[in-house]
Amino acid sequence: MTGEILFLCHRIPFPPDRGDKIRSYHLLERMAQIAPVHVGCFADDARDMGFAPDMAKLTASHCVLMRDRPRVIAGLKGLATGQPLLVSLFDHPDLHRWVAQTLAERPIAAVVTYSAQMAHFVPVLPEGVRFVMDFVDFDSAKYAAYGAQGSGPMAWINRREGRVLLDFERKVAQRANLCAFVSEAEATLFRQASGLGPDRIVGIDNGVALDYFDPAADFPPVEHPDGPLLVFTGQMDYRPNVEAVESFARETLPVIRTRRPDAVFAIVGRHPVKPVRALAELPGVIVTGAVPDVRGWLAAADVVVAPLRIARGIQNKVLEAMAMARPVVASPQAAEGIDARDGDHLLIAADPAQEAEAVVALLDDRDRAGRLGQAARARMEERYRWSATLAGLPAMLFGSPSGAEVRAA
Repeated sequence: MTGEILFLCHRIPFPPDRGDKIRSYHLLERMAQIAPVHVGCFADDARDMGFAPDMAKLTASHCVLMRDRPRVIAGLKGLATGQPLLVSLFDHPDLHRWVAQTLAERPIAAVVTYSAQMAHFVPVLPEGVRFVMDFVDFDSAKYAAYGAQGSGPMAWINRREGRVLLDFERKVAQRANLCAFVSEAEATLFRQASGLGPDRIVGIDNGVALDYFDPAADFPPVEHPDGPLLVFTGQMDYRPNVEAVESFARETLPVIRTRRPDAVFAIVGRHPVKPVRALAELPGVIVTGAVPDVRGWLAAADVVVAPLRIARGIQNKVLEAMAMARPVVASPQAAEGIDARDGDHLLIAADPAQEAEAVVALLDDRDRAGRLGQAARARMEERYRWSATLAGLPAMLFGSPSGAEVRAA
């Protein structure tokens, strides 16, 4: 195998400290074992920009640009040009120029694009250069679901985004040699929407860093409250997470506390928006904001909950909690795409009443909760090591199984 890799992603793939960065970081780490990688990406803020020197250890070259286009301007441009707003938000002439220069000067054999909003940076490629599109999630379906839920201007915008983005996704998929999604369930949905088959649309599962998310690892402990501790983890300015914790704190937790008045619900994650911060005023609710190490909170949890109503792909929060051998109560949407059995590796609950019943049952039967957590850890070890989920990456990048010897590296 000869040639180098151009990797384009919407957020700097370093460090693996939030959902989208986890997958992009592990893709970058694996690709860097296969061939030199050139990374073009955006930084959300100065903190993100500060990670560029550390990421450079994995790259042959990189271009990290601050994403500073105002949402209003991006939205107006998208509406005026017929672009998906997601694409309009992620645009920069300097990245277009850097991509063109890298393709002209380096022996690029494969272009890997991470998330739909980066596909417009991929020009017509020279003969023999493969285009691998990692959509990750079926994003247009998420916006369509948002639009179906609400009313008013934002619902109209979301419905419009769902339609326009789906058309964009289909056109990108027609251009690409191979398209990946974060689970076979997402891949199946997109095959139905695009008309393309499994030779063009595949699932590449997320993994979990099992040496890091390990209950036996060394991490700062979190003091356990006097009563049972229920934990939710995630980026707390992300709409599905916000809606999930609002529902649990306002509808599920009060039912649990009628049986277990000392139960505490901890919402753990950076950038809690105002509606999330307001939940701390409710009895038994803690909002931590950013924490230096989420493992302490997971280890202290009696039950980890994932009550998402809108969810795409694989939820890293569920994989991480299961890797930490914690009993998990998840919604069907949060569990979808995870190769685990309800009742054996986690519990699935479809609404607040079922969530409350499942959580209380685990709190009342600690032996069962412990067995569920141990089975969850075993399932992660069996099925979700990154080395296993990314084993086929060399063949996907270069169109042949010739990377087999590299996988052992």
